[in-house]
Amino acid sequence: MSAKKTIGIAATAVAAVTATAVIASLATGFPANLLHGPTAASPGSADADGQPGPTSTVTDRTTTEAADAFLADWVDDGRVVRRDQGDDTVSEGQAYGLLVAAGVGDEQSFTEIWDWTEQHLQRPDGLLAWQWSDGEVVDDEPASDADLDAARALVIAGTRFDEPRFTEAGVTLAGEIADRMTVETAAGRILLPGVWAAATEPYAYNPSYASPVAFSVLGAATGDPRWAELQAGSAAVTTTLLDESPLPPDWAQVHADGTVDAMPGAAGTGQSVRYGYDAARLPIRYAESCDTADQATAARLASTLARSKELRAETDLGGSPLTSDVHPLALQARAAARAAVGNLPESADDLRAADELAQEVPSYFGAAWAALAPMMLTTGELHGCPPLTEGATS
Repeated sequence: MSAKKTIGIAATAVAAVTATAVIASLATGFPANLLHGPTAASPGSADADGQPGPTSTVTDRTTTEAADAFLADWVDDGRVVRRDQGDDTVSEGQAYGLLVAAGVGDEQSFTEIWDWTEQHLQRPDGLLAWQWSDGEVVDDEPASDADLDAARALVIAGTRFDEPRFTEAGVTLAGEIADRMTVETAAGRILLPGVWAAATEPYAYNPSYASPVAFSVLGAATGDPRWAELQAGSAAVTTTLLDESPLPPDWAQVHADGTVDAMPGAAGTGQSVRYGYDAARLPIRYAESCDTADQATAARLASTLARSKELRAETDLGGSPLTSDVHPLALQARAAARAAVGNLPESADDLRAADELAQEVPSYFGAAWAALAPMMLTTGELHGCPPLTEGATS
């Protein structure tokens, strides 16, 4: 998500819905009405902007089927369209599309997505503008999570499709990220959320932007030691945050002396300190890592996420709900944490439930993570070390 704006996901198509069929597949055994929310549109109905979304038919999908569905339902001629958020496009979505297409080996979709991204979002400095709408860029600030995921996807695709231009583009983008959106602190080198955050310290920091596998992929492709430094610095900051609270915050700040504070949104501009749509990506990114220390970091969240029967989309840092909304990503985060501690059956149950919920309530963000989370946690197609196997989720 953008470092400058926190999108109101819970207020649109990702709001909670009646999802009895989803809840029945959960291993936690709590009653279905605990996850009913008050405001969502019915599956397959018009979204908050009155535009029809993809029709919802809940099926038991494989990882490949979920990925193919995302590419079919949310990508038009290479543009990942947020149909539930005004039909705009953000660099995050393009990066997710690149990862999904690379992961399933869909060279045509990958090429179309990258060509559109290169033509419409790439800035003169090589970084990606964050938001495009109605035929033009409306916010040219880059968001480092999108650029990092895109660079990872490009390098992977270059090898998978034997296409040097993808590799070259990924290496070039990686260099710009390292040059312009990282900074050294006493805790180590960290990934800044955007160019804007480099101006002064304490530095705004989003813990879920750190991707150990992306750091590894780009370090191998570039030979640049800064990627190993980012891996170490990100791990140190995340450890500090988890020493302070059971769950990581969506946003934090890192001082030059290495001290870290949880923050209410980017630069302290959000509602309150919380674990939500940003932070829930952290255990997925760390659980797919090939480093056992990273996997152990993901495992630290397992007991807190399993403790409450009311698994909500946003909680405080102790796991107490802050909303009645539910979202597939919350279940996928718990699946990752459970897999990291070796609780494979309940992890697989959470992944199935998340995918059913993503189908029950179609949304851009839900569909993207319905494709990505199983790919990261059950396959090695994105060059990680999955803690589950595809068969465990069938």
